[in-house]
Amino acid sequence: MNRIDAKRRNVVDHRKKQFAEATYQPQQYPHRLNFYTTPPTADITLEQFEQWAIDRLRILAELEACSFRNKTPAETAAHMEPLLKKYLPLDSTSSNHSQLFTQRQKDHYSHFILRLAFSSTEDLRRRFTRVESMLFRLRFQGDDMKERNAFVRTLNLDWEPVSEEEKRELAAELAATVGFAGKRGQPTVQEEEWSKVDWERVPDLIEHRKVFVKRGKAYVPSREQQSMVMTEFNARLEKALELTARALPRLDEDDRLTPILNHLSKNFIAPDSVYTNSSSVIEGAEISARNIDNLSQHFPMCMAHLHRTLRRDSKLRHFGRLQYTLFLKGIGLNLEECLVFWRSSFNKMTDDEFNKGYRYNVRHVYGDVGGDSNRRSGGYSPYSCQKILTEHAPGNGEAHGCPYRHFDEQNLMALLEGVGISDKVVLQGVREDKQKQKFHMACNRVFEYVHKNELRRAKDESVMTAAQLETIVHPNEYFKRSYLLKNMGKIAKKEGDGDVKMEG
Repeated sequence: MNRIDAKRRNVVDHRKKQFAEATYQPQQYPHRLNFYTTPPTADITLEQFEQWAIDRLRILAELEACSFRNKTPAETAAHMEPLLKKYLPLDSTSSNHSQLFTQRQKDHYSHFILRLAFSSTEDLRRRFTRVESMLFRLRFQGDDMKERNAFVRTLNLDWEPVSEEEKRELAAELAATVGFAGKRGQPTVQEEEWSKVDWERVPDLIEHRKVFVKRGKAYVPSREQQSMVMTEFNARLEKALELTARALPRLDEDDRLTPILNHLSKNFIAPDSVYTNSSSVIEGAEISARNIDNLSQHFPMCMAHLHRTLRRDSKLRHFGRLQYTLFLKGIGLNLEECLVFWRSSFNKMTDDEFNKGYRYNVRHVYGDVGGDSNRRSGGYSPYSCQKILTEHAPGNGEAHGCPYRHFDEQNLMALLEGVGISDKVVLQGVREDKQKQKFHMACNRVFEYVHKNELRRAKDESVMTAAQLETIVHPNEYFKRSYLLKNMGKIAKKEGDGDVKMEG
């Protein structure tokens, strides 16, 4: 019995081995690119933990949006450039930028934070691998050639270099297959560096006839090494995510990180957007109770549905009133005008009934009454798309929520057609977005269709920057962008008179 116990003590449990405590290692980032093989071990604050992850999530969500809009690689690179500079800058080593270490540390840590958030289910792992691969490919393509080759050499990939003798023997086949012959500015077969890999590792290159295959080996020129690097990146990340998923149960013991990680994984439905009073209010616009009907042409579908339901029934249930009141607050409707709006909308009740049942709630939302903390904070913030999608799903007789998520397909199509959207391509795209649970993409698709002429003009005349036209993830941003686009001429004229500035 004692011998058995002794053996058990000496056996290493592989399930426990993966949870071994991390030892601190000084972080070094000699290269701009990163395969994220070494987990970070240094301390960071909870604020950095959350903010770095949110910034990376914005980038990944926007890359995914570019993919769903079928943007070309060149269009995606142009669209992402200002966003990457804003949220996740990563300069080359040769730039000698003073913040190189800070940039690379944020990139390193934010990847691993999101890896924790998105490893719990197979669907999240698959999506995370796809968008991280898109980000890595974008950076790989834009990296300095010399620095990129130096990074690739550190990966110790199982590539067999092709000798000079073999290049001479296969010169005709290599030139014919890859298309070197007759192209100016490209190295010859002899000048090019070649590698041999198992053909299964480069299926996309074989499909497009960019490599020569012999005896199960694909001969890959250095200019096509991206395919092999991406295959390796995907394989390593998929394996790492599976290991991370096994470790997740231990994170339940940390009540500081679990809420943050849960919030981040929910935001993969639609990236969260932080609302500020200055970010959505439009200077010079008439935001009053009497003008809400006119302004409703700029509302996203969720708020337009609430508005039409209110006008039809002269009432809304609690969560509908809360969602709509916060939206109206966000577009700049002040407390007094909001009370006027709701009183006139509830035209089937007396003043006394309104004052007793509804007046206090509106004031509380604006921070006019309630505890000290509510008054100091100015009340509640308008709901983002993420909050509307994930909290308080509507029941029978309720009109709040997101139509793209909470309506069935037939009712959603009827709703869209009822507001004049009859384009078959757009409607089919919305159906596909809904089926793939890309609800914010469906909303953006409708926005782009409704404002297609204005968007074309804004881009042609450089009225709005790419960052100002990034994917909409907040109903109040939808309203602001719609209003600015539909009133471009008027705003430009007023701006010339010094009355109004068009701000993003």
